[in-house]
Amino acid sequence: MTAERTLIFWVPDWPVHALLRDDAADGLSPDAPLALIANRIVIACSAAARMEGVRTGLREREAQTRCPELAVYPHAPETDARRFAPIVAALEQLVPGVELVRPGLCAMRARGPARYYGGEAPAGAAVLRLAAELGLPDARVGIADGRFTAEQVARSASTDPGITAPGEGLRIVEPGASPAFLSPLPVSRATDAGLAETLQGLGIRTLGALAALPEDAVRQRFGPLGLTAHRRATASGAGHGAEVRPREPVRELAVDLTFETPLDAADQLAFACSALAERFIGGLTEERLVCTVLRVELTDDIGVHHEREWAHPRHFTAADTVGRIRWQAASAATETDRGGAGVVRVRITPVHTDRIAAHEPALWSTEPDERVHHHLSRAQSRLGHTGVGTVALAGGRLLADRQRFVPWSTARVERTSARTSASGPWPGALVGPVPSRVFPTPLPAALLDATGAPVEIDADDLLTTDPAQLRVATTAFEAAVAGWSPPWAVRERWWEGAPARFRIQVQLADGDAWLLLCEAGEWLAEGRYD
Repeated sequence: MTAERTLIFWVPDWPVHALLRDDAADGLSPDAPLALIANRIVIACSAAARMEGVRTGLREREAQTRCPELAVYPHAPETDARRFAPIVAALEQLVPGVELVRPGLCAMRARGPARYYGGEAPAGAAVLRLAAELGLPDARVGIADGRFTAEQVARSASTDPGITAPGEGLRIVEPGASPAFLSPLPVSRATDAGLAETLQGLGIRTLGALAALPEDAVRQRFGPLGLTAHRRATASGAGHGAEVRPREPVRELAVDLTFETPLDAADQLAFACSALAERFIGGLTEERLVCTVLRVELTDDIGVHHEREWAHPRHFTAADTVGRIRWQAASAATETDRGGAGVVRVRITPVHTDRIAAHEPALWSTEPDERVHHHLSRAQSRLGHTGVGTVALAGGRLLADRQRFVPWSTARVERTSARTSASGPWPGALVGPVPSRVFPTPLPAALLDATGAPVEIDADDLLTTDPAQLRVATTAFEAAVAGWSPPWAVRERWWEGAPARFRIQVQLADGDAWLLLCEAGEWLAEGRYD
């Protein structure tokens, strides 16, 4: 079975390009040596870093040893996909039927573009011209028999045997010449590391040596994985992944609006975006989707971007979307470094969507009453995003640190880490019943013994004497201290020399109970058990 002619579009070091295109990389020079890291391994690096000896697969420390000036950034696959989506959409406008292999690599059937442009070379040149317009001058195009061969062609040098290079970045292998081109390549190009090591141990080190073996013998000895590698080595059109499978065109759900006159007032901008929000929600509804997280991008008249993602505990309505635009515009207006006369462009993009059927109310709905939601949302629109909200528990050791204010109509479940997770671990945190009353700022207190001397913490993390009297602020309680817990330490950032703090629970003879904190030798009242 003859493989179909395939055109591969490849952007070398796409994760680096995605990082440079991301708003988080403002001010980062494309000529600087930088690397993207995942699990302490280099995933991608820039050309400047490669000149210093940095390579993909190196450990982070080894890469920094080779290039001390190396700038290291965490690899974000979602950024790669998000920034490559507009590139794929532009390619689909030029060449219908694009298969997204992975961010930075696309496959297309070469027959249609070749007939339209008058040959494979003009078709590849048209794709490269589009890439240059999109800011990707180092993109490459490979054309050969089959997707695998075309990808190897795109990654090869223009001087390699069997390759024709009609232009910069364009590599072509003539029909029928793919097996000869693949023959000297290492067998690791066609399979995973485990099978490649096995084949090399048997003396099969090149794709040509693998292609010389009978297909039935390879299938019986190495199974489906070996059969796939054999068909790749022979440039056969059979097998999984050999043909181009274009993706179904995806409807653009993002909407934007441009103003000729900059709008500076938040309420004025929100009113002007009412129809935009209706169109955004209407487009999602037509696709039977709802949006739970959206991104609002505001661009002012001097090109400064104000971008933020908003989450919703249920799903966004048009009114919710307009409210987020108003709040973001109001917060952008208070930024000290903001310039320009106002916003000239608004773009709304769905970040997370879900099936609309999954958000239909159940028979006994647990959602807040619609009247309550309506009135609180209306009050929030007048008072601002943080004017109305609820309280949720966050991670922390002290009671005041565990209180988190959540604005109304904002998702309560967010991305958590070890520093924000309420479940911990939090060494030194209070275990068991918590005080019913927590003071926003701990009150000054004094814990005294029977002689009136202050009770302190000794070097063994124990009380120096038995407490007998408690005084909080200016109040000295008549009831004596009837019981207390052993003190326990709260140690944070000890490697920076931060002193330890100690907590203790104290119960008075009248049943009153307090949670105390000893910090730098001074007692404070964190909370009270009523």
